[in-house]
Amino acid sequence: MKPELEGLLKLQTIDYDIDELERSKSYLPEMIEKLKSETLEIANLLKQTEDKIKQLNLDKKDWEIEIASWQGELERFQKQMRDIKTNKEYDALMAEIEVRKQRISQSEDLILQAMQGLEEETPKIEEYKNKLEEIGQNNQQQMAELQKQIDGVDSKIKIRLDEKRRVVTQINKVAFATYERIRKKCNPVVVAVRKKACGACYKTFPPQRIQEIKRGDGLITCDNCGRILIWTGENGN
Repeated sequence: MKPELEGLLKLQTIDYDIDELERSKSYLPEMIEKLKSETLEIANLLKQTEDKIKQLNLDKKDWEIEIASWQGELERFQKQMRDIKTNKEYDALMAEIEVRKQRISQSEDLILQAMQGLEEETPKIEEYKNKLEEIGQNNQQQMAELQKQIDGVDSKIKIRLDEKRRVVTQINKVAFATYERIRKKCNPVVVAVRKKACGACYKTFPPQRIQEIKRGDGLITCDNCGRILIWTGENGN
């Protein structure tokens, strides 16, 4: 391969690295935010479960207090049964007793539901705590590594730009201008011939064109996509 084409190939590799580094300025912070969100999601699940358990215990205690209160009223009404004189008094007292019994039964059902809820939710606390510790530590390490990469992006870009300037000085001005013009429209700019066709758009070439590309006489571009063609001998046939 002619030095000029080798230079363009080196230039393309450098430009690719620079582009990737520039893109990393967007996707690396996004990766950090994703890890933060993952940790926060588990922390929220833990907090929600703790709040739910706390509320279930409060509700259970309230219903137990209500049962005790209604149980006291029930016992009082039952004692009054001994002093009843008329059927009307009896019916009225029995109605009050029945109301208390229903309220006690309803509260007992609610207490049972709360106990079932506590039985379901309590094991989740340990599960979420363990998960938060494991994922939190792992994500923290990943975020630190990603932040380290972010902090080093600009210096890496500077190094590659310096390399690019050195490579450009070794390339013919016309060739470099052609490369830059093509790069504005499509990427990669320099592609190898694969199976007698353009490695980018797959346009096939006649034998004479293949020989010209093999010789590397000047810049030969694909008449379909406009990219610069090179011969590497790898599956070029």
